[in-house]
Amino acid sequence: MTSFPLSSRLASEALGTALLVATVVGSGTMADRLTTDTALALLANTLATGAILVVLITILGPISGAHFNPVVSLVFALRRELTAMSTLAYIGAQILGGVAGTLLAHAMFGLPLLQVSTTIRTGSAQWLAEVTATFGLVFVILAGLRFRADAVAWLVGLYITAAYWFTASTSFANPAVAIARSLTNTFSGIRPVDLPGFIVAEILGALLALLLASWLLMEARNPQSLTETEPAP
Repeated sequence: MTSFPLSSRLASEALGTALLVATVVGSGTMADRLTTDTALALLANTLATGAILVVLITILGPISGAHFNPVVSLVFALRRELTAMSTLAYIGAQILGGVAGTLLAHAMFGLPLLQVSTTIRTGSAQWLAEVTATFGLVFVILAGLRFRADAVAWLVGLYITAAYWFTASTSFANPAVAIARSLTNTFSGIRPVDLPGFIVAEILGALLALLLASWLLMEARNPQSLTETEPAP
């Protein structure tokens, strides 16, 4: 894989997170304007988000890995595939990019640029949903890289599309996106006061996925077990 300088990788992470958040906030706003049916609005929001993830991971993945998510960067740091300084830089770029994406969505729809969400998203059910959503996302990424690296963009896009609907929280699964969504009082918002619960849940979900993947996806290192499971030549 081509090694890009840190400046290019940070630009990739900021751009990708900005476009992701602009899609989440913008599609939610568009859907809310076009229909009073909440389920239909969520469906539109879901399809747009899943689609943009496939696009962004495909085109930006070769540059930065297309994390667009602090907990994904944290997991790769714990796997020693990203240095501590690069991880902090990635997270900063992701948060700044996410906020820029919210401002861009507001500007495109003629909304006040600076807003604070009033949408309540809190409680044990919501937190469990975020643990589950983030666990699934990180496990899909790690398993995808292990077995089908060429399909990771589609795997992530399809997983998030599904997770919008099977989790009570609509699958934020991303602290940078959650922070950005706290700055919009539109369909996709979350109150700033509810952020800590979501972020803690997302970190926990990511760490659980890393622990399971480290065991479940580990290659066998015991020659005897290989002999027992592989047919004789």
